[in-house]
Amino acid sequence: MNRHIPVLRDEVVQGLDPRAGENLLDLTIGRGGHALEILKKTAPDGRLVGVDRDPDALAHAVELLPADRTELVHGNFGDLPGLKESIGSGTWDLVLADLGVSSPQLDVPERGFSFRNDGPLDMRMDPTREGTAAQLLEGLTEGQLVTLITELGEDRHARRIAAAIIRARAEQPIRTTGRLASVIRATVPNKGDSKVDAATRTFQALRIAVNGELEALQHLLDRVGSLLSPGGRLAVISYHSLEDRKVKATFRTLTQEGDHRLVTPRPVRPSMKEVSRNPRSRSARMRIICRLGVDR
Repeated sequence: MNRHIPVLRDEVVQGLDPRAGENLLDLTIGRGGHALEILKKTAPDGRLVGVDRDPDALAHAVELLPADRTELVHGNFGDLPGLKESIGSGTWDLVLADLGVSSPQLDVPERGFSFRNDGPLDMRMDPTREGTAAQLLEGLTEGQLVTLITELGEDRHARRIAAAIIRARAEQPIRTTGRLASVIRATVPNKGDSKVDAATRTFQALRIAVNGELEALQHLLDRVGSLLSPGGRLAVISYHSLEDRKVKATFRTLTQEGDHRLVTPRPVRPSMKEVSRNPRSRSARMRIICRLGVDR
């Protein structure tokens, strides 16, 4: 079986420029693909703490990563104070956050992230937590749905989609990805030349809301200065404009304050070769910042 290759793997290693003995905090360890490549550069004694909210991802990562240099933690980077007991309260040479949903999560219908295959409308990155997408959808008013789809999905058809969901919900609760996608597609049919499914933005909005993704990202960005050692680097990979705007604005502010510098003046994007191999990578944008204090 081919091992999953993470998005921008080589670019992450090149941009973070890990050195022997440096320590890595990977806040979205996933299956460990980025971390493994970085550990090769930080050998022999650079250590890794990998955090993920998905127990299944951690179960795969533990099989890949060297046990003597790795500690894996089940948790959410949106609660860094709550993780202190596990990750420590010190600073880090290298920090990585690869945002959004992973391909392994999308490819399992039972996780309920994708409309490509029918499954329960779940979308929880941490299935041990309460609150599925179906439960969220059931409790929102039409006005709240419009706001959610507009703000988190940036869909200009939000009002039509919200009204259709309310009508369909009145007939029968929407509990599967297939039914929700069908309701949306019947309301906003795909144009013949469109490569984006009509359901894409609503699914994005629900996923972001269910997992509190933007709140978690802001929580991280507010603490960049306290996470990085002098000379430490943070890489953030985002997948839509809502995330990337937050990262860009925070990095700009930190550099203007004079104690950080941008490693990537422009966001790093996947090559045409990578997009051809993994079309899901096409929207990825990576930005890296370095805390000043040590010449790099």
